[in-house]
Amino acid sequence: MMIPDRLSYLGDIINELKKMWPDNRTINIVCHGHSVPAGYFATPYINSLSSYPQLLKNILCERFPFASVNVIVTAIGGENSLLGSNRFEKDVLCHKPDVVTIDYGLNDRRTDPKELTVSAWTKMINKAKDRGAKVILLTPSLDMSYYMRDDKEKDDWDRLTKQDELIKKLAVMNNVGICDSFGAFMKYIAAGGEITDLLSSKNHPNRLGHEMIANELSKWFAAG
Repeated sequence: MMIPDRLSYLGDIINELKKMWPDNRTINIVCHGHSVPAGYFATPYINSLSSYPQLLKNILCERFPFASVNVIVTAIGGENSLLGSNRFEKDVLCHKPDVVTIDYGLNDRRTDPKELTVSAWTKMINKAKDRGAKVILLTPSLDMSYYMRDDKEKDDWDRLTKQDELIKKLAVMNNVGICDSFGAFMKYIAAGGEITDLLSSKNHPNRLGHEMIANELSKWFAAG
């Protein structure tokens, strides 16, 4: 198995996005996960209009001006993939999604044993695929544990990097898409930026951080 080609994976959906009324149909994209797609900034404040699901919708509406696009958020703050898997059919598949994004990396680093995490993600991926939906997994966005990576208290950072690796492996194993939020944030830092430029609190992205995630996701929706 491998990660599918980014230019063709959503080919059928992109063709639908290009159609004009009355030949078009509504495309449903469901963003599932924890507090980041739910729009939490500095808890308890929520800024869903600046979160990556809404920003992705803005990008797609500009890129495909004839498209009818719903971006539906089923994320819950504080949740991990075990809880998200339990409600996946009831809360996600009920929307008849064309695309499902899954984002639990930040919270899953504290879920042990990791076999439970793998099982939860795999169940969600398989259920979505069985319904004909395309799946894109998100690696975790960074948080302030980045500054602990060389410290004695580096467990949180180590766990986060392991989640990044695990999610990428899951994408390969299941032949689904990957949005590398982790990689995008690391590239920003490598170019001279600070992680604090991208955060609204110790563990949530700010508007710029969400823009970076939305831009990564939008690469799967190339207009051709």
